[in-house]
Amino acid sequence: MSSNGSKTQQPTLRVIPLGGLHEIGKNTCVFEFGDDLVLIDAGLAFPSDGMHGVNVVMPDTSFLRENQKRIRGMIVTHGHEDHIGGISHHLKHFNIPIIYGPRLALSLLEGKMSEAGVADRTVLQTVTPREVVKLGQHFKIEFIRNTHSMADSYSLAVTTPVGTVIFTGDFKFDHTPVDGEHFDMARLAHHGDQGVLCLFSDSTNSEVPGFCPPERSVFPCLDRRIAEAEGRVIITTFASSIHRVAMVLELAMKNGRKVSLLGRSMLNVIAKARELGYMRCPDDLFVPIKQIRDLPDRETLLLMTGSQGEPLAALSRISRGEHPQVQVKSTDTIIFSASPIPGNTISVVNTIDRLMMLGAKVVYGKGEGIHVSGHGFQEDQKLMLALTRPKFMVPVHGEHRMLVQHARTAHSMGVPENNTLIIDNGDVVELTADSIRKGDPVKAGIELLDNSRTGIVDARVLKERQQLAEDGVITLLAAVSVDGKMVAPPRVNLRGVVTTAEPRKLSMWAEREVNWVLDNRWKQLCRNTGGKAPEVDWIGVQREIEVGLQRRLRRELQIEPLIICLVQPAPAGTPPYKSKAMEEKDDRPAPRHQRNNDRGGDRNNDNRQRRRRSTAVAG
Repeated sequence: MSSNGSKTQQPTLRVIPLGGLHEIGKNTCVFEFGDDLVLIDAGLAFPSDGMHGVNVVMPDTSFLRENQKRIRGMIVTHGHEDHIGGISHHLKHFNIPIIYGPRLALSLLEGKMSEAGVADRTVLQTVTPREVVKLGQHFKIEFIRNTHSMADSYSLAVTTPVGTVIFTGDFKFDHTPVDGEHFDMARLAHHGDQGVLCLFSDSTNSEVPGFCPPERSVFPCLDRRIAEAEGRVIITTFASSIHRVAMVLELAMKNGRKVSLLGRSMLNVIAKARELGYMRCPDDLFVPIKQIRDLPDRETLLLMTGSQGEPLAALSRISRGEHPQVQVKSTDTIIFSASPIPGNTISVVNTIDRLMMLGAKVVYGKGEGIHVSGHGFQEDQKLMLALTRPKFMVPVHGEHRMLVQHARTAHSMGVPENNTLIIDNGDVVELTADSIRKGDPVKAGIELLDNSRTGIVDARVLKERQQLAEDGVITLLAAVSVDGKMVAPPRVNLRGVVTTAEPRKLSMWAEREVNWVLDNRWKQLCRNTGGKAPEVDWIGVQREIEVGLQRRLRRELQIEPLIICLVQPAPAGTPPYKSKAMEEKDDRPAPRHQRNNDRGGDRNNDNRQRRRRSTAVAG
C-alpha cells in the first residue's frame, strides 16, 4: 500500500529525501513510483557539540521500515561516509535486495557490512560507466562517470514512466582528473537533447563564484611544503579523498620520505584502494609507526586522520599529548589538507592552536593552496544546468542558504521560478510529465547512535546527558515506611551542581517535598489489597518527589540539574522522623491549600517534560 496520499490521477513519480537537506551529511533519497521504491545512497553525519556520547547521526528511516516490502534495491553514487556510512546500520532493520554501485565504494561497504555482521543481508553488484540497471517495474538507472574528490564516482540518469531525472550526486567538473577518468559530459548532453524532466543537483558550494579548481592544482603547493620541511611532515586529510592521498604518496616518493599511516579509516581505505589499483606505490614506501622513530625526521612523512578535529582521531590525540607513539616536535611541519565541514570549525581551530603551542609549524587555510573542494562552484552548477537543460530543478545536498542560492542560479540559466522547489527532509516532490509540486510529507528526523553504533540514543537519554553536562546531578535518598511516614532525614548529594544555597537549606527543601508527597499523594500511590502490607507505587513516589524538588530548584535557584530520587521502603510501624523543615516558615509563593488543587496538573506536566531514570532501592 502506498503512503503517498497523492490526489492526482496522472502517473506520478515521488522523490523523497530523508537526509541531506538543510544540512551537510546523511544523504539519503528515495524514488517511488507505483509499488516500487528505490534508494539512492544512505549516509551518516557527525554529532554536534550538544550530542553528548553520540558517535554518528543517522536519518530516521521509519518510512523505509514501514514500506520495506516495496524496496527493490539501492543505488550508491560513491564511497564517502555521508553517502554509504548508514547502510550497514539500516540493514539491521530492513532488507535491501540488491545494492548497485562503484567498485571502490562497494569494496569499502563490504568491509563495513562484515564488521557489522550484516554481510549476508544483501547482494553487492559493481557497475561500470554507462551501464544501465533495472530495478522494479518502473526504474532504469544509468551510471554516468563524474569527477569528485572520491575516485570512482557517478551521477545518475533515472528513467521513469514520467520522464528522465538526472541525480548529480556529489560532483565538480575536473578537466585534469588525477586518475584520468573524465566527467562523461557527452552522456549528460545526450540526455539534455532527449529531454530531462528534473535535475536534482549538488548545492554544497552554490555560494562560491567561479569554477572549482582541479584536484591536481594542490600538487605543486604540497610539493613545495614537503620539500621545504626541515623535519617530519605530518599531513592530515580525509581518508576517503583517494586522489589527495595518492598525490601525497607520490610526493613522499619524490622527496625521499617513508610513510607511516595513523588512523583506522586511513589504513582501511588505502589498503582497499591499492588492492583495486586506485593507488600504485611500492610496499617498502610504508613503515610501521613503531619503527618510524628509527629513521631521520627529514626522511619521514606521517599521513593520518583528524582533519576535522574529531576527539578520538590520531591528530587530535597527538595535539593533546595522548598518542602513545607520536609526540610533536618543534621541527615538525603539520599540513591540514582539508577544510572544516560546517559545524566542525571550532574543533579544528582548537586542534591547530594546541599544535602551534607545542611548537609545530602548522600550514592551513584557503590561501595556502593545499586543499580544493570536491563540490562544484557556481560555474560548475551552471555547466550542469546547460548540459542537461531540465524542465524542473530541485537543489539538494546543502544547507538552506545553499539551496536558495542554487535555485537562483537555475533561474539565471532559464529555469522558471515556478519550476524549482526548495525542500526539506521528509518533503515529497511529486513529478508528472508536465508538473512539479510538494506532496504530503513523510516522517523524517534523526537517529543518534552511541560509540558502539548499535545503541540508539533516544531523546530522553540525550536530554539527561545535556542536563548532566549543563547543571549536574542531585541524588536524594528518602526512607519511607509502607504506612506513608518519613522515617529518616533525606540524604542529598550534589555532583557538578553550582549553587549558593547552603546544604542545610537543600536538605530542608528535600524534606518538605517528601512530606508534601506523603501528605497529598500517598492515597493515590498506595493501594490496600486486603493483605498484611499495602501495595505501594514506589516509582510513582520517587517521580513525585523528583518533580517537586525540580520545580523548587528552578524557582528558587534558576537551575535544572538532573534529579534522581531513591526511596528506601521501611516496615510499617517504624517510628516517624520529626521533620524540622515543617517547623520553619514555608517561603513558597502560594498557600498550601491553593497549591493542592493545581500542583497535580503541574506535576503531571513536568513528568511529561522531564523523563528520568528512577531506581527503587529494596529495603
